Amino acid sequence: MNVQHILIDDNSPIHRELSIYRTGTINRVRLQDTSYKAYGTLEIDAHNYAAFFHYGLPELLSNLPFISESGNGLDSWDEAFLHTSSLGSMNTIIDERMASIDPEHHETILLGWHDQPVGVAYFRDIDPRRFIEFLGTLRKFVEESSEEKYDLEFIL
Repeated sequence: MNVQHILIDDNSPIHRELSIYRTGTINRVRLQDTSYKAYGTLEIDAHNYAAFFHYGLPELLSNLPFISESGNGLDSWDEAFLHTSSLGSMNTIIDERMASIDPEHHETILLGWHDQPVGVAYFRDIDPRRFIEFLGTLRKFVEESSEEKYDLEFIL
C-alpha cells in the first residue's frame, strides 16, 4: 500500500483543521467555587501537546489523584482536575522529566494515520529545547498556582 507522509506544519491552515492537530489548556480554578471561574490559563500549543504525550507526562502524572468524568485521570480528549495539595508532587515529576530529556535529540514522531480513502501518516517534528522551555513555564505556572492555593483543570 502506498502511504502518503505528511509532516504537520503549524503555519498551514489546512493542517490546523486536521483532527490530529491537538492543543490544550491548563486553567487555575478553585474546586470549592459554586460557579466555574478560571483565574488564569496556560495554553498548550500543538507542538508541546504532542511532546507532552510523546515524553510520557500523562503516564507519569497518572500517579497523582486526578478527578475526571471518565475516571481515566489525565488523558487525551478529557477534562481532569488536580487538587492544590498535589501540585508540589506534580512539579517533582516535571523536574524529573525535564532532567531526562536530551535537548540535542530532535525527533520526528508519528501522530496518527488512516487507510481510507487513501493511506496517510501524520508526523510532527519535536524540538526538545522548545518542550523543555514549555516545561519550565508549566513548572512556574504550577508553583504559582500552589502558592495561591488554586487547583488545576486540564483540558486535553
